[in-house]
Amino acid sequence: MAAGCSRACCSWWPAPVRASYFTLCVIVAAVGVAYGSARLFDVSFALGAFFAGMMMRESEFSHRAADQTLPLRDAFSVLFFVSVGMLFDPHVLINAPLHVLGVVAIIMVGKTVAAVALVLAFRYPLNSALTVGASLAQIGEFSFILAGLGMSLGLLPKEGQDLILAGSLISIALNSLVFAAIEPAQAWIRNRSSLARRMECREDPLAALPMTVPQAHLTGQVVIVGYGRVGRRVAQTLAMHRIPYVVAEQHRDIVEKLRAEQVPAVCGDASDPMVLVQAHVARAGMLVVTLPDTFDVRKIVDTARTLNPSIEAVLCTDNDDEAALLESERVGTVFIGDSELARGMTAHVLSRMTSAATGVGVDATSASGHL
Repeated sequence: MAAGCSRACCSWWPAPVRASYFTLCVIVAAVGVAYGSARLFDVSFALGAFFAGMMMRESEFSHRAADQTLPLRDAFSVLFFVSVGMLFDPHVLINAPLHVLGVVAIIMVGKTVAAVALVLAFRYPLNSALTVGASLAQIGEFSFILAGLGMSLGLLPKEGQDLILAGSLISIALNSLVFAAIEPAQAWIRNRSSLARRMECREDPLAALPMTVPQAHLTGQVVIVGYGRVGRRVAQTLAMHRIPYVVAEQHRDIVEKLRAEQVPAVCGDASDPMVLVQAHVARAGMLVVTLPDTFDVRKIVDTARTLNPSIEAVLCTDNDDEAALLESERVGTVFIGDSELARGMTAHVLSRMTSAATGVGVDATSASGHL
């Protein structure tokens, strides 16, 4: 329903509309839908704003709206935390510390464990399960809305709202530490729990390449780890030159889409040897890792070279220090995003300027080689 309404409401927006008018249209539409929902369906204005957000998300303009309203979101985030701070009574930490700890434990431990178990039950990788669990290890504005509604109906005492506010602030403050603990927790669980390893790959059709993949495509192929913006463009270029490749990707929806397009793809964490085994890295000619995390890149390359000592690795990074570290350890050939962009732009400028001045063009490849 939200998708249909969003397309009907947003179809009249012209593509070249000015940024200021576009932002104004987004704000008017969001506030109008929120107010209209509150009036027509007799719900809270906050719930109406949630409906407005759903409609905007289903629109083809969602990414543009998110980018251009970023300053407003930052401003409202500040107001949100200021308002929460004004509502918070610090005496609850002294008067009921055990109750506060209990609320924090329910939020950060109970929700996290339940979320991780559910994600693993749907056969997603352990890393995805831990990431989802960490994302849910906090509560936000909807909890305050429910608490306020409960107080207005006489279902929740004032002390209950204070406990919810305290638990929310503490969980938000500690959430970054929870995300930082994902990698150590993942390594610890995998090393000590065979059940966790089995749950990641048990009877998962996406964890193994289809039997229909020709064997000719699994010898001397390129193994692409990560199918984001970089990995997608590498794969498209290889396909244009009829070079076989296999994609290793953690996100199931991407792997399912690739399988539907008859692209060999396997789902899982490439630092796991079984994922690279399924990608037939032992017979591959080259490994292309498009992930930004240096720690993960080193683990993946080490695993690949254990299975195929002669494989050539091509890596990418956005950090000069990380690139220098990878090159000093001879992990593989490293490409830096900004450097490659500057090299390509400079080569084009040199080619155009030299051609205009002398009437003789400069080869872009040779020009970029001097940068």
